[in-house]
Amino acid sequence: MDGVKCQFVKTNGITLHVAAAGPEDGPLLVLLHGFPEFWYGWKNQIKPLADAGYRVIAPDQRGYNLSDKPDGIDSYRIDTLRDDIIGLITQFTDEKAIVIGHDWGGAVAWHLASTSPEYVEKLIAINIPHPHIMKTVTPIYPPQWLKSSYIAFFQLPDIPEASLKENDYETLDKAIGLSSRPELFTSEDVSRYKEAWKQPGALTAMLNWYRALRKGSRAEKTTCETAPYRMIWGMEDRFLSRKLAKETERHCPNGHLIFVDEASHWINHEKPAIVNHLILEYLTNE
Repeated sequence: MDGVKCQFVKTNGITLHVAAAGPEDGPLLVLLHGFPEFWYGWKNQIKPLADAGYRVIAPDQRGYNLSDKPDGIDSYRIDTLRDDIIGLITQFTDEKAIVIGHDWGGAVAWHLASTSPEYVEKLIAINIPHPHIMKTVTPIYPPQWLKSSYIAFFQLPDIPEASLKENDYETLDKAIGLSSRPELFTSEDVSRYKEAWKQPGALTAMLNWYRALRKGSRAEKTTCETAPYRMIWGMEDRFLSRKLAKETERHCPNGHLIFVDEASHWINHEKPAIVNHLILEYLTNE
């Protein structure tokens, strides 16, 4: 991708593969992808944000693509994922960073902004609620319980890996293709995702993020105190109920929610101009 340079950065005892763009002396902006993506999931955001003067870094998070994939479920606890990003931030700046996360990357961003706000200037969460809201609302809200039922399947050993690999990763391909606008993900996109999924140990590592959920966080808060935030939410998300977004805004007073019509869970791909505008508006006008 034009203007993007990739490098390997040591943090928290592992090495992360990081795509970087923009002026080295610009304010640091960290983009955190979700499941089952990698840094390339931000392909529509990196250049516009870099062109706006930000030093943009988009890591392949622990277990994904070209980053290290430590063994064991404990290696993927949310506190550890947060500490990866703290270490990454401190490698690039002595200041606070802007942190933007989508899906699982948003969960890491929320956790960072809630438990270690001294590292976060502003948070932008895209189609992901605060983890405390996800944890407390899902069990008592049947529509979300049903949407999240696949997580129980992911807890099984080995079987999910075999299922997801079957027919050249057909299930993962359909998971992103059928939950978004038709033909949103091009053949080139799918090819790049499959290349990432086929990295040795990647699929198990990616699933271990879900398997570590039951281990929780040693630093988890029962409140939604957090760094200042903006939450952007595609209204047609098939995986996460709008109630989670509304409850996050209701319980987390240091920010606000913006719904976007005719957008799915993959809003940063479907509505890049709108998402980029909402990001830059928040960063420059408030």
